[in-house]
Amino acid sequence: MNLNYMSAVIPSQAAGRVFAEKRSGVILNISSIAGISPLTRAIGYSSGKAAMNNFTQWLAVHMAQNYSPEIRVNAIAPGFMLTEQNKFLLIEKDTGKMTERGKKIIGFVPMARLGNPAEITGAALWLVSDQASFVTGAVVPVDGGFTAYSGV
Repeated sequence: MNLNYMSAVIPSQAAGRVFAEKRSGVILNISSIAGISPLTRAIGYSSGKAAMNNFTQWLAVHMAQNYSPEIRVNAIAPGFMLTEQNKFLLIEKDTGKMTERGKKIIGFVPMARLGNPAEITGAALWLVSDQASFVTGAVVPVDGGFTAYSGV
């Protein structure tokens, strides 16, 4: 919970004070699809990210109603991204082929691939820009359709 929830709460409190004084600003939390739908064998991570999503929505309302409607609070929920941290859980080091876990994940991603961390950038830039001036309290999945797919 310290890493996956408080990592949003503490910076939001610090930035929120500044934005309250300025009466404008944007807080953007980085959540996970695990906060939208819990991942098997990752209940601590999933619970922390779900708490972050709930906090993001609560804070959006709190800041708009108590300080200024020009303060927006949103979150991005990345899906399965191919990173150095998880690379060899998803890709076999020796062959470069997808692991069984990687294949299973891809089976639930309608776009049939893992994401690239750079693909989060567009959503982040949009959410902090004036183009999203009427968006607050949103948790935006960047997941290739994973959270939309029911498997049926």
